[in-house]
Amino acid sequence: MSTSSPVAAVTGLSVALGTSRLLDHATLTLTPGRIQAITGPSGAGKTTLLSALIGALPPGAHIASGSVTVLGENILTLPADRLRRLRRHRLAFVGQDPGSGLNPRMRAGRIIAETASQATPTTVTELLRMVRLPTDEHLERRRTAGLSGGQQRRVAIARALARRPDILLLDEPTAGLDPALRDEIADLLRDLAIRDHIAVALTSHDPDFVARCADDTLALIPAALPAVPPPTPPAPGPEQARARGAAVTVRGLGAQHGAGPSRRPVLSDLDLDLNPGTLTAVVGPSGCGKTTLVRALAGLHPPTSGAVTLGDMRLAGPYRRRTRDQRRRIQLVPQNPLGALNPAHTVGATLTRPLKLHFDLPADACDQRVAELLDSVGLPSDYAGRRPHELSGGQRQRVSIARALAAEPDLLLCDEVTSALDSRTAAGIMTLLAALRTHQGLAVVLVTHDHSLIADHADDILDLTASGLRAPTTGRKVGLRRG
Repeated sequence: MSTSSPVAAVTGLSVALGTSRLLDHATLTLTPGRIQAITGPSGAGKTTLLSALIGALPPGAHIASGSVTVLGENILTLPADRLRRLRRHRLAFVGQDPGSGLNPRMRAGRIIAETASQATPTTVTELLRMVRLPTDEHLERRRTAGLSGGQQRRVAIARALARRPDILLLDEPTAGLDPALRDEIADLLRDLAIRDHIAVALTSHDPDFVARCADDTLALIPAALPAVPPPTPPAPGPEQARARGAAVTVRGLGAQHGAGPSRRPVLSDLDLDLNPGTLTAVVGPSGCGKTTLVRALAGLHPPTSGAVTLGDMRLAGPYRRRTRDQRRRIQLVPQNPLGALNPAHTVGATLTRPLKLHFDLPADACDQRVAELLDSVGLPSDYAGRRPHELSGGQRQRVSIARALAAEPDLLLCDEVTSALDSRTAAGIMTLLAALRTHQGLAVVLVTHDHSLIADHADDILDLTASGLRAPTTGRKVGLRRG
């Protein structure tokens, strides 16, 4: 057991936003060499607690009670210049959506080196190796868009470690990572905490990850547990009332990342049938092309070969060359919703936009539909007045799902949509998707590392590997066979 003095202490902290409590009476202590896990359902205040530790409460939020002391300072009252120095040299934070915090114009190597005390090529290579990223694939030359979600997360962790901090704060560090990599990250954090005498605090919904790496656990409980989504979807809209979904077929699909000498294939000669009412799970290690596949289907990543057909219509590869109705009928729920939700728009405005764009609904009908969509994903109707920064990561993910459902698609592409949700809420989302599949013929593609979801819900399984493809398999089972 460590005998070091605490480097941070939170005592009886409550944070309020208007009349809502974001965090209620939280107390914890961070000690060098130890890992503190923070657990609890979506909306319990896990991210708010980490934000308080870096002196960055959500806009409009205030301390209702309690105190926060970090490295001997009351961090919530520090002058801006001293707070910047503290964050620059001694305090590192990796958010739940690390991709939105990485400069899209900078290459990964420069992103990591920017905060390093000794920014050399050797330093970057060592940090890449430390976070279990390959050093022989020239990842340091890629920009953010050329990295998978899991790779972006590890680049953000490497950037945080480059400054050799006293305190490392991680919000859902294993969201979107496969189980083997999750265990490697757990072991990495244990090694870092002990070897470099770093105090680590992390949030997680993954009990196996917490059990593997945490010394102490704080379970947060929200003032009111969020509602579990009901087993029936919102009432059918004008498009759904006319017909069930159309099949989507994929033939010979290929895609690549990069250009010139750094070009590399990610998908090659992929055939896939996505039928109404079915759920196809896409699995495989981080970086194998799962997100590239769903982005290519949505028209957001240019294919190098092959064809995507919706019903009897062949779709153009680029999104902008598809008709408005074709765009509506294939919807993507991204892995990181923070970067996909406009921070200036309320939830209500975000959900109203597709209703007006595709269906030209009057204002009163939009309000009713927004309430139905929020209820279907387990959020109260009064959340329509909130903005993304006023929501937890799991709540933002549910808003992102509701926005996709507002367009009443034939095909819903879900990229790790349950990775930021507690098991109770994730089960409700899967129940909602099952009802949509049954009653409205929705076809779903689910990118996931959660084998329990695959076992309980998948009709077909497509396993992608770093070296190529495995054939889809049929049946609700986790065991995947080679094609």
